[in-house]
Amino acid sequence: MSKHNIWHKNGQIKGLRRICICLTVGFLLCAASVPAETDPLREDSQTAVRIGALSGPTAMGLVKLMEEAEQGNTLNHYEFAELMTEVSAFTAPLAKGDLDIAAVPANLAAVLYNKTGGGVRTLAVCVRSVLQIVSQGDGIQTVPDLKGAVLYATGQGATPEYVLRYLLTENGLDPDTDLEIRWCADTTEALARIQSDPAAAAMLPQPFATAACAKTEGLHTVLDLGEEWDRLENGCSVVTGVMVVRAAFAEEHPDLVENFLEEYRTSVEYAQEEPAGAAELIEKYGIVGSAAIAEKALPECGIACLTGEEMKEALSGYLQILYEQDPASVGGALPEEDFYR
Repeated sequence: MSKHNIWHKNGQIKGLRRICICLTVGFLLCAASVPAETDPLREDSQTAVRIGALSGPTAMGLVKLMEEAEQGNTLNHYEFAELMTEVSAFTAPLAKGDLDIAAVPANLAAVLYNKTGGGVRTLAVCVRSVLQIVSQGDGIQTVPDLKGAVLYATGQGATPEYVLRYLLTENGLDPDTDLEIRWCADTTEALARIQSDPAAAAMLPQPFATAACAKTEGLHTVLDLGEEWDRLENGCSVVTGVMVVRAAFAEEHPDLVENFLEEYRTSVEYAQEEPAGAAELIEKYGIVGSAAIAEKALPECGIACLTGEEMKEALSGYLQILYEQDPASVGGALPEEDFYR
């Protein structure tokens, strides 16, 4: 073989080696940089779960999760929106996809379901009853004892009124004639009214009821409306707040939703078992101005994480009762089965 042929052959071999090395490096680089969209686990790890909540008890169960997210100790990447003070503020963000999960009033979840054509699902009951009757006297021990009373209250035309009227009716009282319900613009007005009228009673939500009792000598809880509801044994519970998820988000990211439920349950358990620590976080995140009040109120705020059939049983019957009192309270129609995830 000629010297030229040997060089030519060696050149071919070297060229092939270079090609093999390049191909190997190329494959390694490709394997190390698989696009997120081709790897479901990687995609979900990079997808932010955007969460909103109403200031008050509906946000209390989230505080430990909020802290863990700040520290980077969560399964999902969470982005928490500023706490909202008006329930109407949730409609547009959920409809437009600016929020993925939200803690909202139970009846609003049904309204959103109807407004979006089934665009939301309920993940969990997050708050049970928060309504209490407070008084400076001891004359009210049962619901029938409200006969002839003056009762200051907030929430006219909303679920507090429907809960109150239902309980009065089921206990044999006519809400329009057997007592005088004086509706107030807000809880601050209700407190001012009862402070100037010691013989009256007031229906207040937690944690404001605890704060009001701390501010007013002799004011104390005489009736827990959640407990009075349960005495009726009507097959459902008072449900103040629920976690909802956009249907499209739940379908696209089922693993993220399951992760959220797992981490939310852990956060709720922390609030239930470590009220002092949870109260500090509740103050930190601006849900209640005082950790001391938050700690005292927490056991009365109905913080929960009910899912599956337990959630459906509690919520569906409650919505049915609201619908019977005023169809508009749930958006004009009861949600279909797909509302309950």
